[in-house]
Amino acid sequence: MRFQLMFIIVLFLWNCEDKQTSKNSNTTTAKDSITTIEKPTQKKKAKKTSKFPVLSDDNAMEFFLEYDKEHKEDKVKLTTDFGDIVIQLYDKTKFHRANFIYLTKRKYFDGTQFYRVVKDFIIQGGSSDGLDLYKKRRKIGKYLLPPDTKRGYTHQRGSISMPSSEIENAYKLASPFQFFIVVNREKAKHLDGDYTVFGEVIKGMDIVDKINAVETDDGDWPVDNVYIRKVEIIE
Repeated sequence: MRFQLMFIIVLFLWNCEDKQTSKNSNTTTAKDSITTIEKPTQKKKAKKTSKFPVLSDDNAMEFFLEYDKEHKEDKVKLTTDFGDIVIQLYDKTKFHRANFIYLTKRKYFDGTQFYRVVKDFIIQGGSSDGLDLYKKRRKIGKYLLPPDTKRGYTHQRGSISMPSSEIENAYKLASPFQFFIVVNREKAKHLDGDYTVFGEVIKGMDIVDKINAVETDDGDWPVDNVYIRKVEIIE
């Protein structure tokens, strides 16, 4: 009887120990499984930012003020269907110079045309009738530049100036995508004080004269398109 009682006690204690061991073992396994099976850390993707901001009337002037400090180039070459025209840009008209350099680096002018030719007066470029130009402008932005006419520059033969916006405005805000080159000073005197002269032709006025002599339609657009194949910065 005593032996049976001892056997029951030993069996009971053994079962309790076995259950405790199993419990501890299961806990350890569960803990290990949590630490070993981890979800890979997902790195946040950096937002893609454009190298160039989209310009507007709200930020264009501030942008070109800063752009002028880092981009001091002041000479460009226009490769046209009739030959090359080299233009010296003026440092004093900093916003207009910076704008022209910026558009040159964005390759905006490549493939545009001299779309307005007025005999013995001006040739005007920077536009075209192609859809690709519209796409370029959308990427660059929509903005106007205020006139900068008190730097002592007048519309001489060979001067490069910026026309006002196609939308009539009392302040003669300029269309930044277009420019014109003066052929005849006497016929351009009335432009002084309203339009910004920001450079001059230093080589290739004979090319300007050839373009000015082409046949045009009633809207002053050359009958045969005159392309600006490329505009590039030179030393």
